[in-house]
Amino acid sequence: MTSNNIIITEQDHGRRLDIFLTAQWPHLSRSQIQKLIKKELILVNGKKTTVHRFLKKTDCITLSPEKTAKDDPETTSPRLAPPPIKTGNPDKIKIIAKEPDFWIIEKPAGLLVHPTEKNETDTLVDWLINKYPELKKIGENPARAGIVHRLDKEVSGLMIIPTTQTSFDYFKQQFKDHTITKKYQALVHGEIERPEQEINFPISRSNTKTGLFAAHPAQQEGKTNFIGKKALTYFKVLAKYKNYTLLEVEIFTGRTHQIRVHLLAYGHPIVGDKLYKTRKQKVTDLTDRIFLHATQLSFVGPNHQTYNFTSPLPKSLTATLAKLPGQSPA
Repeated sequence: MTSNNIIITEQDHGRRLDIFLTAQWPHLSRSQIQKLIKKELILVNGKKTTVHRFLKKTDCITLSPEKTAKDDPETTSPRLAPPPIKTGNPDKIKIIAKEPDFWIIEKPAGLLVHPTEKNETDTLVDWLINKYPELKKIGENPARAGIVHRLDKEVSGLMIIPTTQTSFDYFKQQFKDHTITKKYQALVHGEIERPEQEINFPISRSNTKTGLFAAHPAQQEGKTNFIGKKALTYFKVLAKYKNYTLLEVEIFTGRTHQIRVHLLAYGHPIVGDKLYKTRKQKVTDLTDRIFLHATQLSFVGPNHQTYNFTSPLPKSLTATLAKLPGQSPA
């Protein structure tokens, strides 16, 4: 970690303090973290707290590494700050277009967009700042410099990188208003009969798996016990194979892991997804990565010009399609 403070984001709202910190610091056991909390070596919003506290958005977790090292030799500050974790190969990043106010890049699979509390290195942000130091001042958080939206680490494809603060603010509002068209291609398990479909399942944090999310097909907005946040995904079938279907997917909301969660709940999980899969789903040697690629970005830029950028499937994914038998018209 590079800081003794952790600010809780919406993604971790509602998580229990000791469980949250255990996920951040796998080098410490939950009992060790609970011990630090009870000794008031971990504070929330500057005050002592309890092990069972449920975190809220904007909560600030503060560590006292100097005091920790003095009071408990078994939990010294170096152990609270594990060595950086390498996450991918930034050299594979491609700049597709350079406009005065923004760039369009192609992120490879396996590359984390920005560091988390685990202090990862070799992220997209590290690459951007190393190549173009002026981007360090763009955005709202130096750890996420130039980042106005993200792709999951395992997912490849197109991203917008604002190069001025004005364009950052502009694109942030566009994403908030859902005026940017984002399309993906995904290969899913099973043969889908419908040529197109809208998935309108609310999404919430999973009650059974830490760090994951779940969709709720039976939920309806307006119910007093409505679970989750509204999430809308649309897909159309591009090609059918024996036991698999290739989809074009468009999202109209930006929930974490939305496409992966929705397609799992729809009964057709994405090939190669190690997090969102069914128990009966067979492990195949089709691909060593998730078959999900951001293929298209369309939007009106800060100069009021309309842009449309596309990205073909990476060679590794086209090779996967070549292995599939029985292609038939969509």
